[in-house]
Amino acid sequence: MQKDSIDFVPALADSRLSLRPIESSDIEQLLPISYYNGTLATSLQDAENMHHKINQDILEGNSIHWAIVEKSSNKIAGTCGFYRGIAHGLGELGCVLLPAFKGKGIMTAALVLAIEYGFQRSCFKKIWAATSSDNLKATQLLEGLKFKKVGELNGEVQFELISDRINLENLGE
Repeated sequence: MQKDSIDFVPALADSRLSLRPIESSDIEQLLPISYYNGTLATSLQDAENMHHKINQDILEGNSIHWAIVEKSSNKIAGTCGFYRGIAHGLGELGCVLLPAFKGKGIMTAALVLAIEYGFQRSCFKKIWAATSSDNLKATQLLEGLKFKKVGELNGEVQFELISDRINLENLGE
């Protein structure tokens, strides 16, 4: 039986939300935003299989994946985490929000917690993210978090944050 990722993913929180490990009981709620390697789950079984793959990535030290929980409602708002590059002091930041929680500033707050964790506790040298060039909300989110655009290729825009070039106290403002 596979060990749950709960022992390998730290819980983080601020006054509005918490980031916590994703549990098997969360999978049905997360089905509409369950992705693995850019592929969306099309069934609960797909989402469960993706959860197991993500947990395996966590166990191997290649991923950190959180549920974003809104404290006021105690509901899962989305997910975020770091994927790929962790062993080399890098983290690819990814995030997805359930539609009911969009426009509330939840993802900004969640990513501030994740970025602070990545630089302060995981000692990342660089955090990077990619989004499609037509995803203006994601671009605005990343730019608001002080990410710098570093390239564009095949309709995908690349952004990065470098640890020695960022003031974490002003992140998200």
